[in-house]
Amino acid sequence: MTPSTTPKSVTLHDVARAAGVSLITASRALSNPAVVSAATIARVLEAVEATGYIPNLLAGGLKSRRSMTVAALVPAISVAQFLPTVQALTEALDAAGYQLILGQSGYDHSREEALLNTMISRRPDGIVVTGLVHSPAAQQMLRRLGIPVVETWDLSDQPVDRLVGFSHAQVGEAVARYFLAQGWQRLGIATGDDERALVRRQGFITAVGRDVPTARVPAPSNLALGRRALAELLQRSPTLQAVFCSSDQLAHGVLAEAQSRGLRVPQDLAVCGFGDADFAAHTEPSLSTVHVDGAAIGRHAAQLIIGHWSGEATQPRVIDVGFRIVERRSTLRAA
Repeated sequence: MTPSTTPKSVTLHDVARAAGVSLITASRALSNPAVVSAATIARVLEAVEATGYIPNLLAGGLKSRRSMTVAALVPAISVAQFLPTVQALTEALDAAGYQLILGQSGYDHSREEALLNTMISRRPDGIVVTGLVHSPAAQQMLRRLGIPVVETWDLSDQPVDRLVGFSHAQVGEAVARYFLAQGWQRLGIATGDDERALVRRQGFITAVGRDVPTARVPAPSNLALGRRALAELLQRSPTLQAVFCSSDQLAHGVLAEAQSRGLRVPQDLAVCGFGDADFAAHTEPSLSTVHVDGAAIGRHAAQLIIGHWSGEATQPRVIDVGFRIVERRSTLRAA
């Protein structure tokens, strides 16, 4: 089809003409059906289907100053620990009439700022960010918007606006204390190079009281990188007793590499992950990990945005969902 023959967009005028009603009646049938008869609504809907009309939600939003959309940024949708948050956020917003627009920053702060600029140009009614917004320029820009901005999966006493998360430093400290309580002293860390994972590493080292061998891999991590990380750790510390991994995907690779070397888990090497991915309970042996209620993060984030527009001013600005260590066979001494 040449440009000269490209069909024009179907408008509400075309729908009204096809239904045999006035423009205002067609508009009311779609936007306020309670004031239009059932027969008229049926005619208008038939015309919509026949013409292929798609309502211009942006035009309606300009009148009401509401777009009924929420923008969310995640580092990578392939990371299992973020999936429950995205699903719960989507479902809670959908129930309130909002649609979610999703962007991937790829653990790149400069890309995050560019994505925020693009999403802001779409005039969303709220923004959800995985992690903290670090760019001062982006923080200032978001504060000027006048819409709810929810940072998630982290903790700060100075959020841009609202925050739902937990302390990564405390996660690292808790796992270190757990390892030490088991009597393990020759410890190692397999970690992605993203900021939150490195905060967990620092918390772990703080609790141990000394530096420990660390293998860093690029985020997002996966099974292959986990195998590479354990190979590096064993080269540096052949008598390693326990490894803390920055993700369950990385820990899965550590398990695979240990088994390929004939190491028994946990008798020869204990392994703990982070995120409590859906596969963690089904590895062999089952994987001990740190559970974070990602679905609760999504629900809280949605409610903070919905509550802002419904006038619920009593909601807290910062919600700490906490975490817990889930002990499975990969760290059970009795095994």
